Amino acid sequence: MPVDGKLLEILCCPVSKTPLIRLPASRLKKLNEAISAGEVQYVKGDAVDQPLREALITEDSRVIYPVVDEIPILLEERGIGTTQLDNF
Repeated sequence: MPVDGKLLEILCCPVSKTPLIRLPASRLKKLNEAISAGEVQYVKGDAVDQPLREALITEDSRVIYPVVDEIPILLEERGIGTTQLDNF
């Protein structure tokens, strides 16, 4: 089940305070392909080693945050910068 719509209305990036939206399925698929290829790192520098079932992205498309068991993980060090992804 995706993140509740009412909750999504109040969520924002913990760093930039930019509102968050659901990462569309097509972009999630592309992200997971890059994760499987070992090409994705969290902002902290650790490799993202598990595909994501759901994610949120800032409205300016700069940072992705994973959602685990319907809970958005809005920690700065768990953000995934999109500049590392080609044509994202």
